[in-house]
Amino acid sequence: MTDPQAIQPSALDQLPDRDPEETAEWQASLDAVAKAAGPHRAAYLMRRTLERAEGNGIALPKLLETDYVNTIPTAAEPSAPGDEEMERRIAAWNRWNAAAMVTRGSKHGVGGHIATFASAAWLYETGFNHFFKGKEADGSGDQLYIQGHASPGIYARAFLDGRLTEQHLDNFRQEAGGEGLPSYPHPRRLPWLWEFPTVSMGLGPLSAIYQARFNRYLTNRGIKDVSASHVWAFLGDGEMDEPESTAALALASREGLDNLTFVINCNLQRLDGPVRANFKIVQELEAQFRGAGWNVVKSLWGSAWDELFQLDTTGALVRRLREVPDAQVQTYQTRGAAYIREDFFGKDPALVELAKLLSDDKILECFHLSRGGHEARKVFAAYKAAVEFKGAPTVILAQTVKGHTLGEGFASKNANHQMKKLSVDEFKAMRDLLELPISDSQFVDGVVPYGHPGADSPEVRYLQERRAALGGPAPARRTHALAPLPAPADKAFASFDKGSGAQNIATTMAFVRLVKDLVRDKETGKRWVPIVPDEARTFGMESLFPSLGIYSPKGQTYEPVDRDQLMYYKEAKNGQILNEGITEAGSMADFIAASTAYSTHGEAMIPFYIFYSMFGWQRTADQMWQLGDQLGRGFLVGATAGRTTLTGEGLQHADGHSPVIAATNPAALSYDPAFAYEIATIVKDGLRRMYGEAAPGEDQNVFYYLTVYNEPMPQPAKPSAPGVDEGILKGLYRFNTAESAGVEVAAANAPRIQLLGSGTAIHWVLKAQRLLAEEWGVASDVWSATSWTELRRDALEADAALLRGEERQPYVRRALQGAEGPVLAVSDYMRQVPDQIAQWVEQDWSSLGADGFGLSDTREAARRHFGVDAQSIVVAALAQLARRGEVKATAVKEARERYGL
Repeated sequence: MTDPQAIQPSALDQLPDRDPEETAEWQASLDAVAKAAGPHRAAYLMRRTLERAEGNGIALPKLLETDYVNTIPTAAEPSAPGDEEMERRIAAWNRWNAAAMVTRGSKHGVGGHIATFASAAWLYETGFNHFFKGKEADGSGDQLYIQGHASPGIYARAFLDGRLTEQHLDNFRQEAGGEGLPSYPHPRRLPWLWEFPTVSMGLGPLSAIYQARFNRYLTNRGIKDVSASHVWAFLGDGEMDEPESTAALALASREGLDNLTFVINCNLQRLDGPVRANFKIVQELEAQFRGAGWNVVKSLWGSAWDELFQLDTTGALVRRLREVPDAQVQTYQTRGAAYIREDFFGKDPALVELAKLLSDDKILECFHLSRGGHEARKVFAAYKAAVEFKGAPTVILAQTVKGHTLGEGFASKNANHQMKKLSVDEFKAMRDLLELPISDSQFVDGVVPYGHPGADSPEVRYLQERRAALGGPAPARRTHALAPLPAPADKAFASFDKGSGAQNIATTMAFVRLVKDLVRDKETGKRWVPIVPDEARTFGMESLFPSLGIYSPKGQTYEPVDRDQLMYYKEAKNGQILNEGITEAGSMADFIAASTAYSTHGEAMIPFYIFYSMFGWQRTADQMWQLGDQLGRGFLVGATAGRTTLTGEGLQHADGHSPVIAATNPAALSYDPAFAYEIATIVKDGLRRMYGEAAPGEDQNVFYYLTVYNEPMPQPAKPSAPGVDEGILKGLYRFNTAESAGVEVAAANAPRIQLLGSGTAIHWVLKAQRLLAEEWGVASDVWSATSWTELRRDALEADAALLRGEERQPYVRRALQGAEGPVLAVSDYMRQVPDQIAQWVEQDWSSLGADGFGLSDTREAARRHFGVDAQSIVVAALAQLARRGEVKATAVKEARERYGL
């Protein structure tokens, strides 16, 4: 990893040196030790010296921190190209229109945020003018993760650029009419502009890291060279409190992701007040990122501070800046020069003398206005250092003032995040400050006007020329006209139609076998992205290690302990498997990057992420929403699913509710297949829909959730009856009848019941079918419910069609039409899962499920505990028939006693 100090001047160069000769002697001594005794001895002595200094109470920055000054000294700042005055005017128009948009929208009560973009404007403008590559640039251009609350400023720039109209701006946060703008970055709502949804705070930083990592994966695997693409993540200092924000910092440095830059807008405020009222968030973040191995660039002070640092011949100013807590810095922003003289400078005699050399105006300029994040030259220097740094990712800590240029009523006020509008007088003051040619007469009836210099103005031409030079508009999401991927050979799917014969196979293993065949496909095999959170052996995937390889940017620099074994642990630079370690959040971030590569990079990738079902939706459901928001495609596989199938694992591992959570996500197609051939049918159709020839009206921007089980069971052959494939995909089909199952029922007109089972529950239902016939003279038909959720969605669509005056019958009603007797539905999940369809079933309805907490025991004991085993199903069926008068009530009591219930 490259040392940051090797490519940029030291921040220490800015500090006063009262005795350069003495300093040189200390440095010479250190050099001599390193030469005579080696670098390790020199490092040891330095550590001991620092320990002694700390023990003696000598104030020194911590080892992971530098002083509270800019990393790049003013003398080392590169000259920014371009027309600085022109860029200032462009930024002024964008500041104005962002504030105007939110203020005008506030009359409709839709809210909005002004202060965030006001603080970060130059962080974006500098990037748009000089750094952010568009989609026509090399590779795929850059990927921009925009801070959600700054969206008005991005819309304002798109308006200046001609990509949005006044009508669009007036429909900010008003989308129902079709011409509105979503409140925050949202690809599903504005798919030509936004690539990445970022307002579920913390997920943006995590996703940005894995996006940068996936870019390297695509390049190293030879799918597409995107080495010229850079990932920029714009974050808030308050956002960094989210655990996800810093969860993958070590991954980024470990893999040397120098194609990644975090820009943290350190305006020292979160939503309610200071981020670190009694501390310093910049120093905390610096230590955190340096400790994780990142290159850190601090851009804290503007050029007005240069004079102060030159006057500081004793170092007192730097010491004072280091000790003042953030909340007090915010207070200085709102107080006059006299207060600052007394409270800041008055604490040290040397500073008192320094302050005598400063006018009140100079003090106010420094403490009210001059921040590193507010000056194009300072920001340019930081960005240039970031993109030129090699060997590690860079974080830029840019200090700003929240509400900058919005007036004294906004700047650094604790409540400014909730302040939605400026008064007319405040707008006029802002106009004068920004030097915008907007007259008082343009404020009609108290409505603030939008400002635009004209489509052919120098400002707009400059903006568009800069974007053209950088590869086109940004941000932008590309919709590629990709050719459908060829369907894999049918042999891979058809092999499951025959069943497993006498062999018992868990559906988890059936899915893995299917994937093994699909990744061998000559046309599409390389596009599969297997993702697993350190559980590959649990799911029987270790045989993929030597054939596909586990991705590592370093390849394999060691001899694996199991190298002499057939299924040895193989890492490779072009490895296909992403084995993330124990991080479901990281695995989901991987999945999101892979699932949207069709848009981000114009390359269709087929991710499947297999995980303990209990640790998927429950743990990372917010990321599943992010996946849907970002229009991702792929297969999520909840393995070892169900509440009773994991023998002995207990409550924390017993998933009885993931289909309930999945049902809440409109982009998720949730299936609970019972048999191997159902899995093959669903995956085959999923590949067609997401990556092949989608049917008219089908949304390709969906993802699949399949629950699969670890209990080895007989896998039957696929029924040959017509409509089976349709039923599997729509969610329900008749697996057998009492007659086709060969179950003998004595009476010719025996009572009949319809048994619906999903997933592993189908096996208990089939056993109950035999018991009902052999011991109670009841005939039953068994139905496989592959998706309760898809049945419900179809029924809801039918209801909506009826309201429009269209005649449409829900599929579940059509499928069960004419089926004799009541319906009993059984699931290894809480009853809420099958009960989703109850209101559309015309027959009498009842259900069984595993409600409550899980427990550790055998499968049989767990099923008896929850009342979902075959015997419990029999009792429930008899009770349902008894209520209808079709069996004697005494049969229910007799059955309970016989089965010990």
